[in-house]
Amino acid sequence: MASALAFVDDTRQLVAADNGLYVRTVHDGRLTMVVPLEGDNPATRSNDGRAHPSGTFWIGTMGRRAELGAGAIYAFCAGELTRLFASITIPNAICFSPEGAIGYFADTGSNVLYRVPLDPATGLPTGVPQVLNAHSGPGGLDGAVVDAEGRIWCAIWGGACLHAYSPQGELVRRVAVPARQPSCPVFVGADFRRMLVTSAFESMDTTARAADAHHGRTFLLDVGATGRPEPRVRLGAA
Repeated sequence: MASALAFVDDTRQLVAADNGLYVRTVHDGRLTMVVPLEGDNPATRSNDGRAHPSGTFWIGTMGRRAELGAGAIYAFCAGELTRLFASITIPNAICFSPEGAIGYFADTGSNVLYRVPLDPATGLPTGVPQVLNAHSGPGGLDGAVVDAEGRIWCAIWGGACLHAYSPQGELVRRVAVPARQPSCPVFVGADFRRMLVTSAFESMDTTARAADAHHGRTFLLDVGATGRPEPRVRLGAA
């Protein structure tokens, strides 16, 4: 059960799955485990993840039934997996400031977006997380990405929109998405001026799907912002 992917190089990707991190070779799809990820706990699975500019990869875990506090956030850095934060219900919105000095993440279970200071050279915390924004409107904080100006673009699951937050936590933009459950944005294109947004129809019955004609589709949006290329993951210490 895979949930996140990042590039290693042009021929390999790092895939986060329910029991570990795997290297996937692009030409044949072959998977080779790099390190277990709560492989001894069948009650959890991987969820949101993203690469830091240093090459460190952050990945979150959660209970398969979103059990309260069953998840955590880890960093895969220089070939080693380290747990950063525990007792998280649904880890989401993992992303980083352009220079790599700030990390962001959310717990959708509490609908709180956090910021934490990082060492830009390693992508590891140098302080404790602080609340950046407590979401109180419809829907929940899901996947997120940071644009070139440092704004945090977060999918609002159940809210049919994206929210853009300033680095200070102020809601500065709201962009509608044609599906009720958008799940994660990413900037795309040669100049990273467009955005792909995924959506999902998890927990939607037949009636809910009929009312949400675009459920589960991926959308290409023009949001008036410019992104950055996704960093590549560093597998080892070198």
